[in-house]
Amino acid sequence: MTLWTRLAPPAALVALFSILALISRPAAAQPVDLELVLAADGSGSIDEDEFMLQRRGYAEAIASRPVLAAIAGGRHGAIALAYVEWAAPDSVHTIVDWTVIRGPAEAADFGARLMAAPRVARGYNSISEAIAHSTRLIETNALQGARKVIDVSGDGPQINGRPLPLMRAAALNAGITINALLIRRAGGGVPGPRGEALGEHYANEVIGGFGAFLMTVEGEANFAVAIRKKMVQEIADAGPTGAPPGTFGTETASLTAPRR
Repeated sequence: MTLWTRLAPPAALVALFSILALISRPAAAQPVDLELVLAADGSGSIDEDEFMLQRRGYAEAIASRPVLAAIAGGRHGAIALAYVEWAAPDSVHTIVDWTVIRGPAEAADFGARLMAAPRVARGYNSISEAIAHSTRLIETNALQGARKVIDVSGDGPQINGRPLPLMRAAALNAGITINALLIRRAGGGVPGPRGEALGEHYANEVIGGFGAFLMTVEGEANFAVAIRKKMVQEIADAGPTGAPPGTFGTETASLTAPRR
């Protein structure tokens, strides 16, 4: 005990210790109704026109009246949103980091930052690393979402990276549900890894968790409408996310990014 604490009046000591307790107390996580990562395909199969159409579709959907109404209808009236673009295993990037959206101003700002950001993802499809990166974002943020969702959109299958089942299981065990938006191209596009239809690949190996769903859109022209409907469904859903306990056993995969 210091000389000051021996001589200070009791009231001063109480005030001092109260201040020290407040300083040392960790900041409480910010509560939101949903933590949502939008993980969009930025791979080589997306040309520049399609790329900008895709980003514009997300920006417009986030600021749309139906999405803002769904946000306002939640318990906290707020969601946390992050935007990721994925391509090769070593090219998965957070384009717009976590942003809490309560109304039009935050939504418009998110959309503006998304449209202004440069294109950085390169190479070909690693859905597994997109899921791993998105899971890390959710696991390491300073938010407390009642629900946690990764929303994968793409026009091709898993090609590269760590095993998709392992990264998917790690996300589901972390309490995260994975939904997907499949962009179907004229002529059917590239099939799944074993020659199956791409929709079958996404339904069986990409999406998962409570309430998981797959939505298919025919070409980029209808993308904005599809993503708006999808986001409304994800925001309005009040059910739990993630997998039932014990579904994938106790083994957990490392979510550390692969070495570049």
